[in-house]
Amino acid sequence: MRPAPPMLARVLGKIDCGRSALRGIIARACGATIGRECHLEAGCDIRLGAANDRRGVVRIADGCRLCRGVIVRPYGGSVTLGAYCFIGERVVIYGHGGVEIGDDCLIAMHCRILSSNHSLAPFGVTIRSQPDDLRPTRLGRDVWLGAGVTVLGGVTIGDGCIVGAGAVITKDLPAGSVCHGVPATVQRWRVGAGPH
Repeated sequence: MRPAPPMLARVLGKIDCGRSALRGIIARACGATIGRECHLEAGCDIRLGAANDRRGVVRIADGCRLCRGVIVRPYGGSVTLGAYCFIGERVVIYGHGGVEIGDDCLIAMHCRILSSNHSLAPFGVTIRSQPDDLRPTRLGRDVWLGAGVTVLGGVTIGDGCIVGAGAVITKDLPAGSVCHGVPATVQRWRVGAGPH
């Protein structure tokens, strides 16, 4: 397929910006706080929801980009995105217990970020009948999650951490570490970082 001529590309870009602005207006009307110069692509689904008589909270700081198909659900908790975050296609963020993502984070496509778990019920008691176990989850600033990473509830990922594609994060990861695997473990350190 040939690239669009420059004039057509500019027109299409303006149409896309207009649609993104409309999606932002709709998200704000539903109660989300959306910063300046944010871009919400088609299929972004931001719903505050409620749980335990509490309405969910969504705060998206300036300059964030949420790609096609991103799902944000606080379910009575909260989801906060710092400034200039990139959230890739089909990322799912569940904020039951609270999710905080720092500035300048890069979350690649198909990641899942959770902040709760099901309580462990005795055998014979349905798991579904038990209350959620709320576990706040925090990503520091400048964190990069590769494609398909799963972040389980209750985890803190330090500033500048890089997590390889497909990893499952089950425990805290230190700042400046490069991690991968199931479960994710520290494999090395970014230049200038390391254990103290």
